[in-house]
This record gives sequence, structure tokens and C-alpha cells, in this order.
Amino acid sequence: SSGINAEYGQFNASKAQDNDGPKDTAEERKMFEEFYLEWGGGRKRDPSYSSIPCFYTPLPPEQNLILQKLREESRAAFLTRKSAALLENEELQKLLDLLEDNLSPPVEDRMINFEDYLKVKDQVSPKCKDYFSAITFSKLYKKDPHGRIAIVEFFHYVMRKVWLQQSRIGLSLYDISGLGYLREADLENYILEMIPTLPQLDGLEKSFYSFYVCTAVRKFFFFLDPLRTGKIKIQDILCCSFLDELLELREEGLPRERQDSNWFSAASALRVYGQYLTLDTDHNGMLSKSELGRYGSGTLTSVFLDRVYQECLTYEGEMDYKTYLDFILALENRKAPQALQYLFKILDCEGEGNITIFSLNYFFRAVQEELSRHGQDMVDMKDLINEVFDMVKPASPGRITLKDLIKCRQGDIIVSILIDVNGFWTYENREALVAAENINNR
Repeated sequence: SSGINAEYGQFNASKAQDNDGPKDTAEERKMFEEFYLEWGGGRKRDPSYSSIPCFYTPLPPEQNLILQKLREESRAAFLTRKSAALLENEELQKLLDLLEDNLSPPVEDRMINFEDYLKVKDQVSPKCKDYFSAITFSKLYKKDPHGRIAIVEFFHYVMRKVWLQQSRIGLSLYDISGLGYLREADLENYILEMIPTLPQLDGLEKSFYSFYVCTAVRKFFFFLDPLRTGKIKIQDILCCSFLDELLELREEGLPRERQDSNWFSAASALRVYGQYLTLDTDHNGMLSKSELGRYGSGTLTSVFLDRVYQECLTYEGEMDYKTYLDFILALENRKAPQALQYLFKILDCEGEGNITIFSLNYFFRAVQEELSRHGQDMVDMKDLINEVFDMVKPASPGRITLKDLIKCRQGDIIVSILIDVNGFWTYENREALVAAENINNR
């Protein structure tokens, strides 16, 4: 500041000598200093700036290869340290043995009180000690009259924590950006490299791997990325049950029923892909609207299929396998909010975020035409629409929002009677079907 002020004074002095003009007045000099300081010149930084830590460090630019490589190596070293801190199988077995040796009376209950709990803590390895906290004990305590917790529950708690940490580290290895989320390609690589470790997938041919990976990844993104951002938080993957279902395939003796109900099993993936190939009658690898119309029992209305092809991603009017998977996941999980969001977009003909009377008429008319074609009795359209509004009870009369559809907890029924002739017929004859079922059960 003093240097600039001196230069300023020399400049004005020389100017005054050259022009024989008057020198700056004290008032002008004061104004200059005020404006100079106000605009940032010569302002002193607060001493706290030297001690406050930096809370945000921007990522290194992509063109700076050295910093990028340094960041990658640092993350790898960090994950290696975290992995080394996990409990090994031998340590877990030793923990279980110590818990068994320190049971609190009566021992036949296989429970432990807080005093014995602390004794075990003193005997375990340093890596185990963090699990023996008073908070953990209080969480597992279930009002036992002797003040004990079940050792099985505590051991399962430790196992679950170790599994979550292992999974977090494993997923983070595929997080290329290091920002805590996985892109579609990252998750595809994770599952592809996991296939050889899952005994239930031993029978898959390598030529089917790419289709299996696509089928598995699609479920993650359909449910965990409903806004279609193209990435999923690792935390969301760990919190949902999908990873549990996938890792369930490590069990060699998995019952057939559980395999059929598990989306990630070989049987389920082959079933879904087999359906796709069956629908593809012209064998061009894509589904036209007429081919998709044969899905299930072929009772989806043509109006609904028109809207599907208007709203979903297609290639020259035909649907690829990835888009088909979204379609299947929506129809097979109609109670899920993500499925209702997918179907709501199709039912919202006007694209204004509402299902209006016009939209209901539009879809019901197609159902009525199909019923008439099969010789079924016609139903009063006005009564149907009133019944739908009674079921939903929307916040705004005459307009059903996605929030209304989810909140009423009957969204799956409403969607079914709007898009599927069979779903509509089942709903209309629900009382007779229940009565027939009761007779058969006697």
C-alpha cells in the first residue's frame, strides 16, 4: 500500500511540475485512499486465515496427469489400509469362542451381561475392541431381567459391520471418480468380476455374461437412480437389499424357490432374456410395438403400448434390451414407488404432472374396446372414473399427482385397471373370485 501511495505521489508531483498545475489537495488524497482500500488494495488478511484449515480441495484437472495419478495411488493406499483393519475369519472365530467362554448365568440362555462383555473386550484383538461399546450393548439389550444381551445377536452385529465395510471397500475400488458413487460402467465391471466368485452362476456361458451383467445392473439403476442421473451413491447400494440378494448366490445349496424369486440368479436372468428372445419374432435384436404387445398374456392395451413407445427410449421405433428391462421391472413391481413413477409418466398424457379425467377416459376407452371385442359387458365409464378418484382421494379434485398415487397405496391396482384388460377384469370380478377361492379352500 505504501509503495503504491508513493508512486501515486510521485506521479502527481511530476504531473504538477510538467503542467504547472495545482497539487492534490488533502481531501482528494484522502478520497483516493478510501476508495483504494474499499476496492481491495492493500487490505490486510485476517490472521485467522493462516490457522483455519481448508474444507474443500478441488479435484485436480484431467490434463494434470501427475496429480491425477497421485490421487489414484493415495486412494488405493487408503483402501488398502482400511482393508487391513478388517477382521479376518480366524479373528471372528476367536471372538465367538471368547463369547462362548464368558457366558453370564444362567448360561443355557447363551447371553452375556455388561461386566462379562467388558471382560471379553479386554481379551480380544485391538481390531475387535471398537465393536465393544456401551452404545452397541444398549442397542442389543432387550429388557432381559438379568441385564444381558444374546451373544448370537452381538456376533451377527459384528459380522454385519464387517460385511458392510468389506462391501464398501470393494465398491470403492470401482469408483473411478473417487466421489462416492458408481456410474453404470463402474457397476458393470464390479458385477462382471464378481461372477466367478458366485457358485450359483457357474453354469452361465461366457457368451451370456454381457446380458447377465446388463440384467443385474438394470435393477440397481431402475430403483436407485429414478431421476436417471447415470450414477448411484455407494451408500445407497449398501443400504438397499440388492447386494444381499446378489451375494446370496454364494450359497451352493440355494433352494430352487429362492433362485426363482432372486432377480440376480441365473434362472431369473435366463427367464427374462428368454422372454425377450421369444417376443423378438423377426430376430433383429429389437422389439417393435406389435412384438411387445405379445408380452405376458397379450392383454396390455394398444393405447398403453403407444404411450410406452412415445415416452421410452427407442431406436427407429423399436425397443432394445435395456429399455425392455426397465419395462419389465416396472410391470413386475407395480407397488414400488419407482415403478409407479415410471408408469405415471406414461399415464400422464398431457405431460403436466397430473392424471386428469381426459387421461382416464383415454385409457379406459381402450380397455372397454378390448372387452367389447371379447364379448364382455361394458362398464359405465363415469362410474369407473369416480371410483378411481374415490380410491386415490387426490389433494386437488380432478387431478391425480404421482404423490397422490403413491400415498393412496392402491397405485398398483389403479395402474392395472388402466393398462391391462386382464387386470381390469380381475378387479371388476374380485368379489366373485374371492368367493370361488373360499369355496375351493373348504
